[in-house]
Amino acid sequence: MTVIALDVGGTFMKGALLDADGSLRTLRTPERRPTGAERGPEAVVAALLDFAAELRDQADGHVSAAGIAVPGLVDEESGTALYAANLGWRDVPLRRLAAERLHLPVALAHDVRAGGLAEAALGAGRGRDFLFVPVGTGIAAAIVIDGRPYPGVAGDSGELGHLTVRPGGEPCACGRRGCVEAYASAAALARRGGAPPGEVIARAAAGDARAAAVWAEALDALAEALATATLMLDPRLIVLGGGLAESGEALLAPLTRRLAARLPAFRPAPPLARAALGDLATLYGAALLACRAR
Repeated sequence: MTVIALDVGGTFMKGALLDADGSLRTLRTPERRPTGAERGPEAVVAALLDFAAELRDQADGHVSAAGIAVPGLVDEESGTALYAANLGWRDVPLRRLAAERLHLPVALAHDVRAGGLAEAALGAGRGRDFLFVPVGTGIAAAIVIDGRPYPGVAGDSGELGHLTVRPGGEPCACGRRGCVEAYASAAALARRGGAPPGEVIARAAAGDARAAAVWAEALDALAEALATATLMLDPRLIVLGGGLAESGEALLAPLTRRLAARLPAFRPAPPLARAALGDLATLYGAALLACRAR
């Protein structure tokens, strides 16, 4: 059995074919292409449907289902992408549109909850309750309990990126000010540091004053959000994913110190770990959900 998996991000979308026999086995080399959010929500929808159809055709018809993971607010039961600040769409019936285009069963998932599902089943969170926090173009979280991401009553849980950490501070894409996403996301690092995120981090390590200030503010903002989440949820582990987690100890070491400093003495900081599946966690999660939809 082969399934299609799509991970639609604010900057790029990734797609792949995965061979599965109840558990995933082989991820064929994923393709990555620009999301094109600047062209508007209808163009993004058209691009992701085209991408899915191309992947189906690459498999010569031997595809049994598709899984699509998207950011923002998602009603997984109805298959509707309700809202995404980075993409500009509202109330898009993506599951129906994809099923009609592909002539296949389709699962629609929230991207972060899909990544949390994959880390629980295949990655760093196996056998543990944990908080999964990918830090990429945006920031969100998945609360994983007994191997299952908790969606919340309306599917809106985990909006960690929109905790206010700097009242009246930098504007955020959500329309508010001072959100952690406005300081600590990859998009914020690039905007505030004037260079790609990896370069900002490297310049900070080399002693560049501007880059060091931007990186320190990002770490402080993220640590404050994680401290709030820790006090509210009491997780056993925090798994960090997304592009910024690929910086390894440049992120984990200073963030661990900052998190510990922001928690009261009665609550030790939970350990931080990198996502074992890296930036492919959401793709694997979308594939797992596709297997269930077939």
